[in-house]
Amino acid sequence: MSSNESDSAVDSSDSDDNGDEVRVWLVERTYGDDELNIIILVYATEDGSRYHRRERALTSFTGPTRETKASLLVSADALGTVDDPETRDRYAEEASRMADRHDPEDGV
Repeated sequence: MSSNESDSAVDSSDSDDNGDEVRVWLVERTYGDDELNIIILVYATEDGSRYHRRERALTSFTGPTRETKASLLVSADALGTVDDPETRDRYAEEASRMADRHDPEDGV
């Protein structure tokens, strides 16, 4: 999902009335391999089994309008599956830590 799409996103136990959105928590922030001005944000469910990836230009991090949120509500269709057990465990640990320390709308 591109940075131009809505920044709204649920842990696998959180959902809206339609059940098609999932809360995910920020678990990883890295630079893109090809271009140094791209930041890759990875959000995951608290159990670490599903993830959502966003790419943003480094310049989009200036100003309050592009604040990186601790959590997002994303469509279930926009989630990938984490197959690697080590990555799943790492994502679960970090997502749970973020959920314990931050409100979903907190900037991080």
